[in-house]
Amino acid sequence: MGLNKKSVDDINVKGQKVLVRCDFNVPLKEGKITDENRLVAALPTIKKLVADGGKVILCSHLGKPKGEPKPELSLAPVAVRLSELLGQEVKFVASPVVVDDSVKAAVEAMNDGEIVLLENTRYRAEETKNGEAFSKDLASLADVFVNDAFGTAHRAHCSNVGVTEFIDTCAVGYLMQKEIDFLGNAVETPVRPFVAILGGAKVADKLNVISNLLEKCDTLIIGGGMAYTFLKAKGLEVGASLVDDTKLDYCKEMLAKAESLGKQLLLPVDTAIAKSFPNPIDAEIDVDYVDCDAIPADVLGLDIGPKTAEIYAEAAKTAKTVVWNGPMGVFENPVLAKGTIAVAKALAETDATTIIGGGDSAAAVNQLGFGDKMSHISTGGGASLEFLEGKELPGVAAANDK
Repeated sequence: MGLNKKSVDDINVKGQKVLVRCDFNVPLKEGKITDENRLVAALPTIKKLVADGGKVILCSHLGKPKGEPKPELSLAPVAVRLSELLGQEVKFVASPVVVDDSVKAAVEAMNDGEIVLLENTRYRAEETKNGEAFSKDLASLADVFVNDAFGTAHRAHCSNVGVTEFIDTCAVGYLMQKEIDFLGNAVETPVRPFVAILGGAKVADKLNVISNLLEKCDTLIIGGGMAYTFLKAKGLEVGASLVDDTKLDYCKEMLAKAESLGKQLLLPVDTAIAKSFPNPIDAEIDVDYVDCDAIPADVLGLDIGPKTAEIYAEAAKTAKTVVWNGPMGVFENPVLAKGTIAVAKALAETDATTIIGGGDSAAAVNQLGFGDKMSHISTGGGASLEFLEGKELPGVAAANDK
């Protein structure tokens, strides 16, 4: 896949109208933003375009208004907070249809270096269907398009893909560029040894990722709930642990594939066991640690054990590139977070390029306080997974090649 994209550093937008697709899909509680990470992450691209003297028109979706105006999902609070973060006015141009004559007039009246923010793109029903009318409306506002929303890169919507058909210059912002550099290129052209660590509950969620990474990596490490399906596929007793019996043959195929490709596939050698799943999830829980070939029939495995954690940590330390997606156990519980903590700690201490592939693993790394020790923490959930599967992402593909 072509990952050499035109970026904001390759263009100069002085005096031009630039439509920027950002990811401002922030959590709101009673009209207040409760986590502004995504706003902060968008600042470098916005500042660059403002410094160039562009007329910067920001757009984003927020939540799922399903094609109609929902006041509680308006981007108005985002404009207020962005103005404070940027130290300059971000003018909110409210329209229930996102682009109308009043919006066009507001854009026409802009001076170089000014910023406006459009209303929630999902107020329009066409947005998620990539309908041409809305794509043309958005494109009519701008001379240049910049996509900086990696979180929706795996979806072909009007505001990230459709619009590019009607604007000649389409580049990626700094956030998108970073995701392509790390996630995309790490998997396609890694510095070796390349170790991939996959966790999470279900094998089904990671089928394509497991298969693709086996071809690309030197060592594949499996943890989390899905490890028990692999262990069962090897003929071991896994008790009441989470198992997907429909995927046993798939796991056998993957074990055989690893062997035929000469890749190391590591599975847990010991596990934290308990009589039942913690309820609530962070409740106090008594666990024992047993070897994986000695799991009693009436218990379930809920985390990797200390021997496994050490083996996994050692493997990570020998790597030059590590990609990690999915926790090693029920990390929301302090007792069952030990495996995930051990892996995070090992990655924090290595000189390797460490890439955290979005979703739960990103949350785990940040909650455990290791965020600033990683080379890259992906901002996408589904988009990161599809990138790791080796799929072409529509939002990336739509940008001009260099």
